[in-house]
Amino acid sequence: MDLGAHRDHPFLRTLSDEWIERLRPYAREVQYRENAFVFREGAEADTLYLLRSGAVALEQHIPTQGVVMVESLRAGDILGLSWLFPAHHWTLDARCVEPVQAIAFGADCLRDRMMEDQVLGHELLTHVVEALYQRLMRVRLQRLDVYKARG
Repeated sequence: MDLGAHRDHPFLRTLSDEWIERLRPYAREVQYRENAFVFREGAEADTLYLLRSGAVALEQHIPTQGVVMVESLRAGDILGLSWLFPAHHWTLDARCVEPVQAIAFGADCLRDRMMEDQVLGHELLTHVVEALYQRLMRVRLQRLDVYKARG
């Protein structure tokens, strides 16, 4: 897959050509239809997704409330961070609310390359942490809106 053709994705935008070339063998394009699950809570977390189009709802089943949407992700977001953390199991469901196109990276390959090449590992983790920080800020703003609407 030609990752260079997808440099418009924020995760890839600031990676050098060298890093893009190193990641290329582990990337594949995937598509999901509306209402399909990309992954389910408890299953093995085996993939990092870069969303190119569509929308995904991160959901959790709460016994007293049923299924609750925790967050929504769109093109430009990354999906699937549990592959980074021991146990490597998804902690939420990811359901497509629109058809989705994404770039998928196998987690085992990424983890292996990150251990073998610590510079690559640092570069990838820096990008993941930056994406996490942006999502945290977005969730904070969404929560403030919810509380404001209730008050």
